[in-house]
Amino acid sequence: MASAAFEEIVEDFEFLEDWEDRYRHVIEQGKAMEPLDAALKVPATKVEGCASQVWLHPQIEDGVFRFDGDSDAMIVRGLIAVLRALYNGLSVAEVVEVDAHAEMARLGLNDHLSAQRSNGLRAMIERIRETAAARL
Repeated sequence: MASAAFEEIVEDFEFLEDWEDRYRHVIEQGKAMEPLDAALKVPATKVEGCASQVWLHPQIEDGVFRFDGDSDAMIVRGLIAVLRALYNGLSVAEVVEVDAHAEMARLGLNDHLSAQRSNGLRAMIERIRETAAARL
């Protein structure tokens, strides 16, 4: 159920054999992302449960889910970019159906993120799912 943009990341990861290269690729994804407008970095968009500062700004228009986000940590910013590739452009019903943990496992991220980063990733996924589910 993953988007074409996410499948492209999966393909990129298949060519990157070394975890260090994959880690760098995630960071590069984050660097390529537009920064979130400072006016959107408010308590309502802040994700609790992350070791670093994380903001997610969801937008649902005509049933289509999109979000922007930002973090003060480069790897987390990259994870936000990966999640955007996974979710942006899906219907709210599809967002709820995505098994994000399984999709992220395809990238091997579960084995290489610290416990704190894994908890933060789970918190971001939960926020995305809750936002979409509230609009069903």
